Order: sequence, then C-alpha cells, then structure tokens
Amino acid sequence: MEGPKRCSNVNTFLSSVLTFQYSVITDILSINEINSTQWDLDTADHPGKISKSEPCYISMTNETTPAYVHGYSERETERLYDQAGSVRNLVHQGTSYPPGSKVLEAGCGVGAQTVTLAQNSPEARFYSVDWAEKSLSLARNVVQSSGISNVEFLQADIFDLPYEEEFFDHLFVCHLLEHLLEPVTGLSALRTHVKIGGSLTVFEGDHGSCYFHPQSKEASMAWNCLVEVQRRLGANSLIGRELYPLINDSGFRDVRITPKMVYIDQSLPKLMDSFVSKTIIPMVEGVKVPALGLGLIDEKSWHKGIDDLHQITRLEKGTFCYTFFKGEACN
Repeated sequence: MEGPKRCSNVNTFLSSVLTFQYSVITDILSINEINSTQWDLDTADHPGKISKSEPCYISMTNETTPAYVHGYSERETERLYDQAGSVRNLVHQGTSYPPGSKVLEAGCGVGAQTVTLAQNSPEARFYSVDWAEKSLSLARNVVQSSGISNVEFLQADIFDLPYEEEFFDHLFVCHLLEHLLEPVTGLSALRTHVKIGGSLTVFEGDHGSCYFHPQSKEASMAWNCLVEVQRRLGANSLIGRELYPLINDSGFRDVRITPKMVYIDQSLPKLMDSFVSKTIIPMVEGVKVPALGLGLIDEKSWHKGIDDLHQITRLEKGTFCYTFFKGEACN
C-alpha cells in the first residue's frame, strides 16, 4: 500500500495511567484546598476512576475538568486552531494519501489538523477519533463549515477502537503521544488496526528544544514549569527527541525522523503573533495553577516570567526558536 510518499491487555495499562495521575492530582488539590468533586473524580467507589465521558488524560490547568494537560477551555480551543494555522505547512508538507485510502487520525481533538488532512487528500476517507465529545463537536462544526465531506468522527478510546485489525491503510498521529504514560503501548495498540504495508505519520514537539532571546531567568523558570507539570503527570513534553526508538519499539519499520524547526524574529510579525503570542505563551499560562501549587515557582517570578515571554514578541531584538519532529514509518 502506497503511503504519504514512502510506503507501499489495554485495561491494565489504563488502570496504571489513572492510578498514577490520580495520585498527582490528589497532591495538588490538597495543596490548593480544592475539593476532589470539582475535578469530577469518582473517589467513592473506585479511587482514580474517571467518567468514560471524558478522556483519561488528566488536566492540570485552571479548568476543573479531567482532560489533557492544557485543558478544554475556549481559549485552549482557539490556541489549537492558531497553532495548526501557524505551522500548517511544517506539519503537512509531503503528507497526502491516495484516492480510496482509509486513514485513521488518532486523537483528533477539536479538528485542528483534520481540516488540512482532508483538504490535502480529498479522495481519501478519514476516520478521526477522540474520547472527548466536546472536542468532537467542535471538530464536526469546523469540518462542516469548511465544506469537507470525507471525514467521519467517532468518540472512542484509542486503546480500544471498535475497528477490525488491519482496517486502515494509514495512521496519522499529531500531538498525542506526549500525553500518554506509555506511548509505545499506545502506538502498538493503534498499529494493530493498520494494514501490513500501510504507513504511519507522527508529529510531536519537544519543549527542551525551545530557545528565545532575551532569555530571562524568570521566563526560563515559567517555561520549565510547563515541562515539569507534564512530567509529573507521567507524560513527556520532550518526546520529540525520542520518536525514533519509540516508533521502532512499537513495531513499525523503516522509521525516518525529520526535525522541523520554527525560527521567528521581527521580520516575521505574523508568525510571531500566531505562534508565540497565541500558541506558545497561552500554553505556558495554562499550567499556572499546578505550577504554583506544586511550588515549582513563586507567584512574583511567574508573572515576571510571563511578562518577559510577551516582551520577546514586542522587542526589535526578540527571537524565538522551537523544533518539532516528524516521524514516518511503514507497518
């Protein structure tokens, strides 16, 4: 089966994810004197159990909804669309699928990548899956408003999909693996639904690749809070550098990793606004509550750090650099 240019027991795992993340949440809630019911945690019958109406990735944002680390607020939705728009070519360059292909998009979220995927391959069929119905509702709306008809959405657990083995020709994963406690297990579970000879395309960031100027102590502290909060959730915001062994260990073959650097200075004001002001800084701001609650930073340093990050976008000498990683492989 030709690919985008190159290629012709789960319950126990989920239980371990929930148990680990629940312990982190309990500590932070205790520090901030927040009642556990505000987080919709069913602690009476089964500590750590999450309602199946929401994802198993726990949020440590100022939103009181179990979700992934950045939350499900309207601001986060806007951030995701801004991010998708600002790095569209970086993510999707060279990724298109043949007519008649069945493509699984795992963890589609609000559809930020779905629209471009479907537009670039109008004769392929996309099956976009996510656990959060609220996100899927937004994804359906944005796809419909774009006049796209080659996408089907499904609310499902990506570790227990209701599809047959080897049902899909191709698999697309973007900004999902960093939120998983065991990304190899997750990718292996998804691989069972991909035909032999089918392809995998993965796109992930690496927060350790971030450099900016001017770089104050407080700005660096605020940025590192993002990395540390996610680490304490059992996730990995440095996953970009690990894509090659991760994909290999999940059973795919012919793995190729391509670094995709974003460098921005004041000669690119639109990109500075869409990527740094509207994507990067809001992502950092989203972990304020857990960062302060865990004692990773004091409030004065936090506010100065955020202000200094904003200064990068305003100063004539301000620059920002970040590297994404694109992985491609065959099944």
